[in-house]
Amino acid sequence: MIGAATAGIIGVSILATSFISGVFGMAGGLILLGILLIFLDVAPAMVLFGIIQLGANGWRATLWWRLVEWHIVWRYLIGAGAAFGIMRLIAFIPDKAVVYLMLGSIVFIVDLLPKSFTPDITRRWAPPIAGLVVMTLQLIAGAAGHILDLFFQKSLLDRRAVVATKAVCQTFGHVGRIAYFGTFAAAWDTSVPMWQYVGAVALAIVGTTFAAKVLLGMTNEGFRRWSRWIVVGISILYLARGLWLLVAG
Repeated sequence: MIGAATAGIIGVSILATSFISGVFGMAGGLILLGILLIFLDVAPAMVLFGIIQLGANGWRATLWWRLVEWHIVWRYLIGAGAAFGIMRLIAFIPDKAVVYLMLGSIVFIVDLLPKSFTPDITRRWAPPIAGLVVMTLQLIAGAAGHILDLFFQKSLLDRRAVVATKAVCQTFGHVGRIAYFGTFAAAWDTSVPMWQYVGAVALAIVGTTFAAKVLLGMTNEGFRRWSRWIVVGISILYLARGLWLLVAG
């Protein structure tokens, strides 16, 4: 079983990162997965992360249900479903160095794309492409909420519609993650008892609930500016972590 000190660190991390994701619709999961990978192997970390994020995103989607852009969600799921089917045939589990390096590099790779390829989730072709890319990266790199955020940053959607729509997309994404990694025997780490999964989801819901009030008081410009800074900062840290693991073997 996970020790009391470790459980406490993870618990505080879940609460804090759920609050961050509740405000910005992203970044919290990116931080949380990096913390879980310190204490757990890749497969069990992915399953625990998926369960936690399923609770947080599912609750966030419930809070903002009326603002969801469903025409985006349905097209997003077409791409996500295709990616899940392809990845399940491959049945690939990455090591920690690969996960960190991919989490850290993707944002900067997207920045190098020509402006004509700038992703905008409101364009007709964007949702299925986003679903294909994000689901693939969720199953390889673990977290891709910051990549999905790139598709929303260039849109003219209201910040609440952004958070609501992303929450629904990510909820389906975490169901896919659990279904994918849950089929590997190594995913169900006996050091994590069932009551800790339940407690983790409860903490995620609490953090998400408090975040809703902060989001209401934020401007659209501030929302997008802070989202970008947070993603870039975390990406740099993960690149450093991935390189260190690669060198250290």
